[in-house]
Amino acid sequence: MSQHIIDFLGVYKEYDGVEVLSNINLYIRQNEFLTLLGPSGCGKTTLLRIIAGFEEPTRGDVCLFGESIKGIPPYKRRVNTVFQKYALFPHLNVFDNIAFGLKLKKMKKSVIEKKVGDMLKLVGLSGYGDRDIAKLSGGQQQRVAIARALVNEPEVLLLDEPLGALDLKFRQEMQLELKRMQKTLGITFVYVTHDQEEALTMSDAIAVIDGGVIQQIGTPEQIYNEPKNSFVADFIGESNIISGNMKRDYLVHFADNDFTCLDRGFNENEPVKVVIRPEDINITKNIADDMITGTVSSTLFMGVHYEIRVHGDNGFEWLVHSTEFFEAGNRVGFTLEPDDIHVMEVSQYDKMRVDGVPEAVK
Repeated sequence: MSQHIIDFLGVYKEYDGVEVLSNINLYIRQNEFLTLLGPSGCGKTTLLRIIAGFEEPTRGDVCLFGESIKGIPPYKRRVNTVFQKYALFPHLNVFDNIAFGLKLKKMKKSVIEKKVGDMLKLVGLSGYGDRDIAKLSGGQQQRVAIARALVNEPEVLLLDEPLGALDLKFRQEMQLELKRMQKTLGITFVYVTHDQEEALTMSDAIAVIDGGVIQQIGTPEQIYNEPKNSFVADFIGESNIISGNMKRDYLVHFADNDFTCLDRGFNENEPVKVVIRPEDINITKNIADDMITGTVSSTLFMGVHYEIRVHGDNGFEWLVHSTEFFEAGNRVGFTLEPDDIHVMEVSQYDKMRVDGVPEAVK
């Protein structure tokens, strides 16, 4: 059997002649936690709804275990969905909410009691079976919704921004809980979010989507450290993105200096975009001749670090994270290690911005 559980094969989706998904080719592995990540309106929820059977592709095909599921109604697919609005039954207690699907299947009472008990234990709600839904916190209601979806033993669990209604503390706790549940059960989770932290924390793989197009697929480390274009670099965390030229393999020119890097395979003197994360910049008041230099324009205390804005002498506006305080007006220099520098091809997204000044993406 293929290790792919879901295959999107050249999928397009249109609404009233407007294309919202374009040539989606995506392969989701068994037992994988895959996150569909992107801004509002990018098409990520539409992808999820196609898997669930709530939408059909305009063109292309979707397969589950190698067999097309086009035209198969949601209740006949081996998938379950958890929404941001949990859609729990307010007139039923916790046990009966979780048991609802099992009762429809006319399972034996003893089987239902065992399955629901196992789910309550899994989601950390043992002893809550008799509780009224209205008396639960938002986080507890979310756990009930997940248990209700999982008790039917789906091959795939679809989660459409399920943590969006929770406050920060509960959201962070549930990120770890969801990952634990997925590993314990060994099933595939497909998770939709616009929150980069959620995606980086929980995922085995991330598909970054914008404008109905998958911009990059990879592990969290690959997405963060080796973005494929300016959109991914800017959307996943904060970045300094500056124009440069690849002089030769392992040598790139930007900010009026040549820098050793780890990148190769570009044409000689090819225009490129260089990505540098704020936390990778070594900032100092002890300026040397070979440093990038500039003047601190502002400093904000962010709790674990200072966020420092520096107006570079070459005109670029740098963002730096440092545990050391620098006052506005301080003259500073930067040093960079080769693995701090990430070189990208110039992409279609570069027309959306000028160096150092992100423009609104329409």
